Amino acid sequence: MPETAQDDPLRSALFTDLYELAMAQAYEVEGMEDQAAFELFFREMPAKRNYFIAAGLDDVLTYLEGLHFTDDDLIYLRGQGQFSSAFLARLKNLRFTGDVYAVPEGTAVFANEPLVQVVAPMLEAQLIETLVLNQVHFQTVAASKAARVVAAASGRTVVDFGSRRAHGTDAALKVARTSYLAGAAGTSLVLAGKRYGIPVFGTMAHSYIQAHEDEAEAFAAFTRLFPNTTVLVDTYDTLAGVRKVIELSRRLGEHFRVSAVRLDSGDISTLAGQTRRLLDSAGLGHVHIFVSTEMDEYRIAELRASGAPIDGFGVGTRMAVSDDVPHIDMAYKLVEYAGRPRIKLSPNKVTYPGRKQIFRMIEGGWMARDLIGRHSEVLPGEPVLRLVMSAGKRLPVGHADLNAARLRASNEQDRLPNALRGLDPSERPYPVEVSDGLRRDLEDLKRQVMQQR
Repeated sequence: MPETAQDDPLRSALFTDLYELAMAQAYEVEGMEDQAAFELFFREMPAKRNYFIAAGLDDVLTYLEGLHFTDDDLIYLRGQGQFSSAFLARLKNLRFTGDVYAVPEGTAVFANEPLVQVVAPMLEAQLIETLVLNQVHFQTVAASKAARVVAAASGRTVVDFGSRRAHGTDAALKVARTSYLAGAAGTSLVLAGKRYGIPVFGTMAHSYIQAHEDEAEAFAAFTRLFPNTTVLVDTYDTLAGVRKVIELSRRLGEHFRVSAVRLDSGDISTLAGQTRRLLDSAGLGHVHIFVSTEMDEYRIAELRASGAPIDGFGVGTRMAVSDDVPHIDMAYKLVEYAGRPRIKLSPNKVTYPGRKQIFRMIEGGWMARDLIGRHSEVLPGEPVLRLVMSAGKRLPVGHADLNAARLRASNEQDRLPNALRGLDPSERPYPVEVSDGLRRDLEDLKRQVMQQR
């Protein structure tokens, strides 16, 4: 069957696991239509991360705003042979009518803190689990990897080069978006530039140089069309390529506008130093050095420690797939139904009951600790979860503003304790505590469950 516009994951109600639909039909048959509260969180902080940057909320809200089953969707489900006509009729008129509380994109977050809280009729809240997890999980992982890369670059330019090796087209777009959110200067992916208003960057490929009979001829031809370009100099011999750029500058004189040279292979640290000396001796101190190839935060940190005179980094595969931490143990769990708190007591997966709020304490301009409490509690600190959607309608605070999220991410990292900003695991993880009231709720409900059993 050919793909249609309705198959876009952010426009299709079928972006859900089969068991979500099976449970939804069971809820329908049993008349379980009361309000439910689900919370999305991750259970543990990986050893190679000190914090995460929340992302993906905008796509979740976009999905919820347009949630509906098309006639084609219902025909497909009818063909599966396990859904009743009454249930399919219910799906035909289904819309999301609930409330969503969430941590704003760009916020620093930690283990066991609710990032998204959905309060809606049980059927609605259950069906959306797959999409909510998919978007928030991936984008939070990607934004957090990019934040580390940007931090390692320490003010030098970072550009996303990862689209060609990202895990699919949606992932490529979201990596471009989240890397910009985390502080990158932009992306090489043109569609992401159009969709999100992100600056786009590009130079030339080795194939352009190879297609010409002479490397110097290729440089001259390209710079006639794009005077302010970055020239790729390592197709054959890096330093020989740099010398050809210098010769081009002498030929063009005041019309020479090349902004940078790019190094993409070899001993980058040594070649960057040699390139800088050649450019400076030719009076081209204003021409920057941009490097790529297998870059990530660890490689960038090594290059900076070596003193290599590098002005910018093109970061591709390792950032696009977050290769050192490609996933986290994120979950979407029921915490309340029909006005009563609910818990899960599985080994190592116990959940605290009821809706919650995060209270963040700031001391001297620095994040000091977080306290997770009941949603209704008034505790010290700044409440982090905000109401972003009410009765299925996105509120002004929930509307996408990528630049605002980018600024928030920058401010959040600026007020992280110094020990958490480094690439190595902090000896003192950020403290996240649970309120006394929430602890009592857990113990009380545990006793009730055990007595019932």
